[in-house]
Amino acid sequence: MANGEQPQFKRYTAYKLRIGDILIGKPILEAERFKLLELGSKNIVRVNVIGNIVDKYESDGERKFLSLTLDDGSGQIKLRSFGDDLEKFKDINQGETVIVIGLLKYWNNEIYIAPDIIKAQDPKYLLVRKMEIEKERNKNAVAVPREQIVAVKDKILGTIKNSEDDGGVDIDKIIMSLRDISPEIINQEIQKFLEEGIIFEPRPGRVRYLG
Repeated sequence: MANGEQPQFKRYTAYKLRIGDILIGKPILEAERFKLLELGSKNIVRVNVIGNIVDKYESDGERKFLSLTLDDGSGQIKLRSFGDDLEKFKDINQGETVIVIGLLKYWNNEIYIAPDIIKAQDPKYLLVRKMEIEKERNKNAVAVPREQIVAVKDKILGTIKNSEDDGGVDIDKIIMSLRDISPEIINQEIQKFLEEGIIFEPRPGRVRYLG
């Protein structure tokens, strides 16, 4: 390293996502530590999301922490801050619409966000972001011949329905059992089912039929 040259900090791309997209991603661990979230062809470490704060909890114990629950209509995710970072976000209140940029973390089988930025927004930006992501998704959508769309949906939904006696099925298992359908299409259709309220997630990465 040349004299006076500073070591560079790698800042990961903050992907603009809906919370529902984050929840169907696959956490990749390395030596039992969270490394990244695998979502289709993307490897995600940092995210940019917009949603409403629907719950706030602040601990005053020996280990101080702040937990905020963010909801954007497609799902909910926790925002967690510890130690000195609490001061930056303690004025954020339930009911506010906010933009959040932060690192994904994984603990106790749950994905959450460690925020770098939480900034209040006009509620209209929640709809703007939804439309922005849908436009991008449509542009990058995996092309499926029209005559195959119904068959693909039926296969995926049938697999979920048939797993009700087991309390649902992991998305990874659906991908493994339907090898004739690409993982991108399966994730795409599962996200649509979640948004339409046909299925739900009892826990991240596992789905059940709702009807």
